[in-house]
Amino acid sequence: MGIPFQLHSSFAPAGDQPQAIEQLCQGIRDGKRYQTLLGATGTGKTFTMANVIERQQRPTLIMTHNKTLAAQLYEEMKVLFPHNAVAYFVSYYDFYQPEAYIPQRDIYIEKDASRNADLDRLRLAATSHLLHRRDTIVVASVSCIYGLGSPQEYAKKTAMVTRGETIDRRGLLLSLHAMQYRRNDVAPERGCYRVRGDCIEVWPASEQHAIRIELFGDVVDRIERIDSLTGEVLGSDDRIFIFPAVHYMMAHDQMARAIDAIRSEMNQHVAQLQAEGKLLEAQRLLGRTRYDLELLAETGVCPGIENYSRQLEGRPAGSRSSCLLDYFRQAPGGSVDDWLLFIDESHASVPQVRGMYFGDRARKETLIAHGFRLPSALDNRPLTFDEWEGLIGQCVFVSATPAAYELEKSGGIIAQQILRPTGLVDPPVEVRPARGQIPDLLEAIRPVTARNQRTLVTALTKRLCEELTNYMHEAGVRVRYLHSDIETLERLEILRDLREGLFDVLVGVNLLREGLDLPEVALVAILDADKQGFLRSTSSLIQTMGRAARNADAVCILYADCVTPQMQSAIDEVDRRRTLQLAHNAKHGITPITIVKANRRALESEVESGRSSQLPRKSRAIPREELIEELEVEMLEAAEKLEFERAAKLRDELTRVRASTQEQMTSGDESPSGKRAKPTRVPGSATTSAKRPRAT
Repeated sequence: MGIPFQLHSSFAPAGDQPQAIEQLCQGIRDGKRYQTLLGATGTGKTFTMANVIERQQRPTLIMTHNKTLAAQLYEEMKVLFPHNAVAYFVSYYDFYQPEAYIPQRDIYIEKDASRNADLDRLRLAATSHLLHRRDTIVVASVSCIYGLGSPQEYAKKTAMVTRGETIDRRGLLLSLHAMQYRRNDVAPERGCYRVRGDCIEVWPASEQHAIRIELFGDVVDRIERIDSLTGEVLGSDDRIFIFPAVHYMMAHDQMARAIDAIRSEMNQHVAQLQAEGKLLEAQRLLGRTRYDLELLAETGVCPGIENYSRQLEGRPAGSRSSCLLDYFRQAPGGSVDDWLLFIDESHASVPQVRGMYFGDRARKETLIAHGFRLPSALDNRPLTFDEWEGLIGQCVFVSATPAAYELEKSGGIIAQQILRPTGLVDPPVEVRPARGQIPDLLEAIRPVTARNQRTLVTALTKRLCEELTNYMHEAGVRVRYLHSDIETLERLEILRDLREGLFDVLVGVNLLREGLDLPEVALVAILDADKQGFLRSTSSLIQTMGRAARNADAVCILYADCVTPQMQSAIDEVDRRRTLQLAHNAKHGITPITIVKANRRALESEVESGRSSQLPRKSRAIPREELIEELEVEMLEAAEKLEFERAAKLRDELTRVRASTQEQMTSGDESPSGKRAKPTRVPGSATTSAKRPRAT
């Protein structure tokens, strides 16, 4: 059942936080379904959410619209609730290209994806926490509305082992097999188990460490948690839960029924296509589906198996799959609605939820019409907006710029959080001509860099982002870029490197808007601010300008040839907040102070500790030269022992450390030989192949 939520912080609520916390808690006690927290950037909305969670003592889902912001929220909640279960739930794909068909050009695009094992483990950890602990906080992206295995079937397969109980050894091994664990007595890894006489060792799919179960006859004599690599005993338990290795659990007889249902639908739809004169489509569907059925019968899996989820789960036509929200409704010790939902940056997250279903359906309808999939593929889908509204419990929208939907649902009553505990005010805004914006930007960056502060620059496209990065790099600026093509965990590394001063300027497109907490940023520059589109809407401009609201020296520059209505509205709102904040500071004699915040690595540490390889970490407090030498020695030793996978990981780590070191040298430091170091390609860095942008 877990323990009570316990908030650990050296700070007490200040500024507007106390009244916002009390108003939200009172609304929850009064049974309000929806509430809105309008919090200006840097006013401590996360701390307010944490205080509400502690007071209400309910399982909580914090949902946001991108993985980078979700990771930041996860790290903050992990620090605020160190003794409770804080989980991270995002899509486990680093790269995902969905199956599609373009009829105008007769081009079929096969599904292509790169799956991240670390993110998969964190997803499994989130659902396992929800089913046996009430003190669970899950920070999730919008992937939480996509299909997931049934929580009922998942819970049924969970095995509980208690010290001193009598168990059937063979029955336990069969249970592990039913939970999709593989036996591997030679080199076990996550999702495997090993048997050595009366000792059973399990590598849970959702945990960092392995479990050793020692039997004395049929009695459980000892339960120990051990290090996955060294076998070192880390502690002992009286009772442990072993959760399934995958989310999709299915009874043995269900597969046969599913195959029959798929074959029946295939025959029916093929006949329909033939009656419509679509002979090519009918033959295509017949061949593809028969091939899938053979694979399902022989191996239990097939490419695109998710398109048969309705039959595999035994659901009626048109019904939805289970999702993460259903796991909250199954949380122990409460009713189905006894949990809280915070939607961070709701002005962007809610529209994303609304649009997911329609984009997925349009793509699949084309596949079905041309014989690539059965009509039942439509039932492998995200939630519709109405379904999502029907599943959520009490909800708090959190945003600096709430949209009309949030205000309407909240009845126009909002909890405002404008004043910052640090006395910081929103940055002053300057509008400069777009003509000559790049040279002007370089001049604006130099004094900021000289003060050891950072700069964020937002462009309109990924290509311009990369070209501008290369141009600034050639001009002697330590710069990198950040956009959606960079993998999830690499994005976090780039943001940490920015805060640590490994480079001074970060160029981005859309990921530099909501929620990023970067106190070192003293300049935000928005290029082409007068262009039309959602990237230059009023809310987007306010959010982007807010990235500089955590630094006392901050300023924001908008480059534009004219002031659009969106720009004027954003500037007016920032000026309104500045007026309130300055008046408050003058009344109470407050001097604004730049936020001092630790550069947390909770998610990186969580991922690294779950990996079997013990690589030297970037955070190790040893000189870089020694770290490089140590990595080289370990890499060569691993190669001599024919441990090629470990050697490759060490090689990648060595490349990253060298690249970081050389990039520091290019900022003006000389190499030991007296020559400037040649820049090396790192994630988000400038490339020599990129073209130089026009200095308009």
